[in-house]
Amino acid sequence: MKKNVTKFRGSRTCGGGTHKNRRGGGSRGGRGNAGGCKHHFVRNYMKGMAYGKHGFKRPQKVLSNKPIVNVGELDELAEQLVQHGEAHKQGDIYHINLAELEYPIVKVLGNGRITKPMAITVSECSARAMSKIEEAGGSIEEYVPPLKEVDIEPEETRGPDVEDI
Repeated sequence: MKKNVTKFRGSRTCGGGTHKNRRGGGSRGGRGNAGGCKHHFVRNYMKGMAYGKHGFKRPQKVLSNKPIVNVGELDELAEQLVQHGEAHKQGDIYHINLAELEYPIVKVLGNGRITKPMAITVSECSARAMSKIEEAGGSIEEYVPPLKEVDIEPEETRGPDVEDI
């Protein structure tokens, strides 16, 4: 059985010197965030409250949140996509339209191994992914979204303008 700590039991000041020493907030180095840049720097840094400027924020126009997939993942998921009806297989070639999935994928990247020939329709594709797919006997087609038909209503025929008198 583990024994309780008994280091300062029975001691009047528990290692704090005389009874006057631990009275005010000065004995703790100030109140609140005092000393965050000085004597409490490490404490604040470990809590994530470092003062000053650190790093930079990338501009929003540079950031992109495109849904991506690697060719290795496509190779693993090809059979499942056919079973779920989201792709079809003609002969040995898997035909996958990534833009018309339940959660559309915008770009294919070239990480991973590809063993099956695939005909993939997608908006964007990296050069490495394209070379791997073509080496495996597949092809890449660029996805062109279908145009929506716009109903153009004729302007209403109005009577002659009446000027205010």
